[in-house]
Order: sequence, then C-alpha cells, then structure tokens
Amino acid sequence: MEMTLAVLNELKKKELITEYAIGGGMGAVFYIEPFLTYDLDIFIIVKNGEGLDPLARIYEYLKRSGYKPKDEQVIIEGVPVQFLPAWNDLLKEAVHGARSLMYKGISTRVMAVEHLLAIMLDAGRAKDRERFLKVLAEAELDRGKMKRIIKHHGLQEKFASWKKHLDE
Repeated sequence: MEMTLAVLNELKKKELITEYAIGGGMGAVFYIEPFLTYDLDIFIIVKNGEGLDPLARIYEYLKRSGYKPKDEQVIIEGVPVQFLPAWNDLLKEAVHGARSLMYKGISTRVMAVEHLLAIMLDAGRAKDRERFLKVLAEAELDRGKMKRIIKHHGLQEKFASWKKHLDE
C-alpha cells in the first residue's frame, strides 16, 4: 500500500489532482478495527476546466506509467484504486478537511472520521449503515463536530433513524 500512496502523491505533485483523501471502507479502517474492504476509494478535487471527464488525464498518466484499469478501478502496485471526484459539498468539505498522516513512512490524507460518518449517512446503503454503526461505536470522534457536519448537510433525520438501531 505504501507504493500506492506514493503514486497518489505523485499525481498531486504533477498537478493531475488538486487534492485527495482516502475515504470509504479503507478510510474507516484508519479509525477502527479492520474489516473486509475491496478497494481504496480516493476522493479527489480536480482543477476547474477538466470538462466532462475529469478522470481522463489521471487514467492516461497511470496507463503510461504501466498501471492497468480493471472495471471501475485502476490497479496501482497491486491495490485496486477507485478515483471518485468530490461531486457535492459534503465530499469537497471532507477532502479539504482530511487529516494528513504518515503510513509506513509515506505521507497521505484520510478523511476525518466525522466526515466519513456523514458520507455513510448520505450514501445510505445497507453496508454504509452497518459500517456507520460500527464506526460510531468504536472510533474516537468529536461528537460535536459530527453533529455540526450532519446538521450542515441536512442529515439529522437519517442520523436519528440510524442511531436508534445503535440504542436498541
């Protein structure tokens, strides 16, 4: 995974992406006990003016570097990576507010746990609800920050519904 993160940092250095943050299941693993997750979800901010295919330059660069696409991912140093443009305000806020940390000597960015929880609420899939309850129960988090994010993005009703299952 260290080499995969080095490639992500290279994409930023080459200005193919403006910013990135690890999200999804792998993002949650930075805060709680590991669980099975298939790929590395990389949420990105791209430059303005990237047109209708903001990933084209990234995929072109990776292909020239010897990395092959597989379904919706690109296999980078053996790790399936899915690039996801931050398409709404919540995701953009999460990418910009990501934590910088070191993973085995490589600098990387991981979404704050409070943003990960809000994104799970927003997505609303069954697997997100399951992860949400696990992260909420296990992770050290700033509950005030989480509630502010949830309120700001209009997710209070869903939060109350999902939290009810934790209280049962």
